[in-house]
Amino acid sequence: MYRERLVATDVSSDNARRLRRWLLDYHDFRQYKAAHPRLADTFVIADWQAQRLKATHRDLYDDPAYHAGLDFLLTDLYAPQAMTRRDDNIDRVFPKMVKWLPEHLLGTLAGLVELNLITQRLDLELAERIAPPLPDAMPVSTYCEAFRAGEPELRDRQLALVAEVGLELDRYVRNRSLGWLLSVARAPAEMAGLADLHSFMHRGHSAFRQMERVEVLIDRLVTRERQVMANILAGHPQPFELPGDL
Repeated sequence: MYRERLVATDVSSDNARRLRRWLLDYHDFRQYKAAHPRLADTFVIADWQAQRLKATHRDLYDDPAYHAGLDFLLTDLYAPQAMTRRDDNIDRVFPKMVKWLPEHLLGTLAGLVELNLITQRLDLELAERIAPPLPDAMPVSTYCEAFRAGEPELRDRQLALVAEVGLELDRYVRNRSLGWLLSVARAPAEMAGLADLHSFMHRGHSAFRQMERVEVLIDRLVTRERQVMANILAGHPQPFELPGDL
């Protein structure tokens, strides 16, 4: 919808160019995915994986220190079927973003868009490899077989981005001025038709602010998920069962 605006916007920095590149790729992918015959199955895949992540990291999810952050990750960052308007609005305000946001924040946003694109692309590829109809109670063996036929290097990049973007976002939310800015920007955002984007940012800010040691959460998540991936690729019969010290 706003592709022309992305293309026409003048950008002068490396991070602005990187952000535009990923927004264009993500825009094109969203159009492709919306018309894909297996679209509904990607939502089943996403929900299955969200539930699996909750089970694998149940101790963290049940910990009051980390619950809000993980809940935001699984319900906001990993909920592609509910974010079409938010993503359109990011495209729409891109000219203002590159004009007003600092260079380092543009780089963080580029990483976040790349992460979202990779996650949704991997979900669609999984759906394409599993014969329909795709059951809600999908067998672990079915999932793992489709996973092994995929792109492990893309999975590696996905986990690297989780660590990189997560730590960068945490540094931003520790800035008190950001919380104040979000509080005063609510009414202008609603008037500009950006209430969904503002709500997303406010929820993320609140979730991260509640966590005192985000680096611990990120390290455990990434370490465990790398082990899960290694288990699946090795054909482990119980790939989601991890050692107690992870």
